[in-house]
Amino acid sequence: MASNRYAAAGLAVGTLAPLLLGRGWKAALGTGMAGFSAWATARELDPDHPQTAAVALPVAAAAALLGGAPNLLGSLTAVSSLRVLSATVGHRPSQNDLLALGVQAALSAFAGQRAAALLPGAALSLAADAGDRFAPAPEAALYGVAAGVLPPTLHRQEKDSKEKGTDRADQKAPPKKASDRGVLTDLLSLAALGLSQSLAAPETVRSGCDLVPTTVSAQRVQRSRQLALGALGLGLLLRESRGLAPLAAATLAVGLRRSGALDAATPKS
Repeated sequence: MASNRYAAAGLAVGTLAPLLLGRGWKAALGTGMAGFSAWATARELDPDHPQTAAVALPVAAAAALLGGAPNLLGSLTAVSSLRVLSATVGHRPSQNDLLALGVQAALSAFAGQRAAALLPGAALSLAADAGDRFAPAPEAALYGVAAGVLPPTLHRQEKDSKEKGTDRADQKAPPKKASDRGVLTDLLSLAALGLSQSLAAPETVRSGCDLVPTTVSAQRVQRSRQLALGALGLGLLLRESRGLAPLAAATLAVGLRRSGALDAATPKS
């Protein structure tokens, strides 16, 4: 498939570019994976139009190259959550799928990616509300929410209990946690949110699911786009735009395509 070959080439170029600029392997892999995550996210948000994924990939890679590679836990959690909600694969989430989502939610929460940590629970709740044959059990949504919320909450309570009773006068003030944001990634999220009206509107979907001869649900894809917009808005409020940069690039690309900007920029053959 041409789109898959493009993604593989984009991953390779995105990884090599930082190395050629003298960056380390960590930055190189982060840049390449950021672009690939944006491509995979766009394929879930816009299964009928591979050109949106083709646009999202270099945008996310450029943002990582110029503004620093994001925490890829948030990107992975976003892709997995949207895949379950859009149901592009074509099966009900298995126990292994739910376990993987729970682990991703918990790890994202521990890593400070609070907006991303809430995505699995929200995606499972919206998927269960769809009421089709791919819908998970309603209690799966509670599991997803708990996985994203409870672990860091319990960790903070344990930490507070250990520090209780100590002489705070002798303690140094804890260093402030660096915000996971940047000007460029903030602009990406804001640009995507600026196209929310056209992006979140209903649209016919013609692509089939991967494993079954059934068309991907247009309602589910619409809900995935709405969830992506909500996550980006929350990420801005929580100062976590860098971790959601691949999601922002994918959402922006879909918004540009729906507003007609991509069609206008594509030369006629």
